[in-house]
Amino acid sequence: MRTISPPVGLPALNETDLVGQVARRLTEAIVQGRLPPGSKVVEAGIARELGVSRAPVREAARLLEQQGLLVANPRRGFFVRQFAADDIDEIYDLRLCVERHAAVLAARNLTPETRDKLRRQIDVLHETADLDDPARQVEEDYRFHRLICEIAGNRRMLRLFDDLASELRMVIGLIGRLYDDPHEIARTHEPVLAAIEAGHPERIVAHVDYHIGHAWREVGRLVREIPPWPAAAK
Repeated sequence: MRTISPPVGLPALNETDLVGQVARRLTEAIVQGRLPPGSKVVEAGIARELGVSRAPVREAARLLEQQGLLVANPRRGFFVRQFAADDIDEIYDLRLCVERHAAVLAARNLTPETRDKLRRQIDVLHETADLDDPARQVEEDYRFHRLICEIAGNRRMLRLFDDLASELRMVIGLIGRLYDDPHEIARTHEPVLAAIEAGHPERIVAHVDYHIGHAWREVGRLVREIPPWPAAAK
């Protein structure tokens, strides 16, 4: 008898931009851990759950493969990417390069309006800490760092940051497991903002290094502790 994969909690879609919608739904499921690292993306099951054919699911999977969220295994399909320690090192090494420079530029370009945007985003992080919604907190964390890149005013650097977006969302999702108190995630962003407001480049770089470096070490440790997913190991 043919087995049917269990649902992963994906809502039905409308007829517009099916591939983009499927990709977003799959990304949400991955970031939220409903499709954990190493698990197989069962095209037929996903298509049935979303109320679409398998074609847009396959195209969305190819898109997420390009973004680094999925890996293709010949004749076996797509699997959610498992991060190795080397992957974490590469992501955070590049992230440090980008965000150090972005934060220094953001300090130079800071206006009362953009300062208020950064402050409000930290308030949002505190507010979402009370919602018991880890996926929302992942997004708001990501938005704080992206806002710094926006304020920096370098469009190519912002595109580079966006290229890392999907991987960063997964990694930031892992960061959420490091704190028993969700408000601690918000508090760790406050010294970075204070340094940007003060405007001293050396202090800014030091706080960015500490903030991202701490996450780098802890996420690397966490990734080493995650056992391989059986489906990907076969």
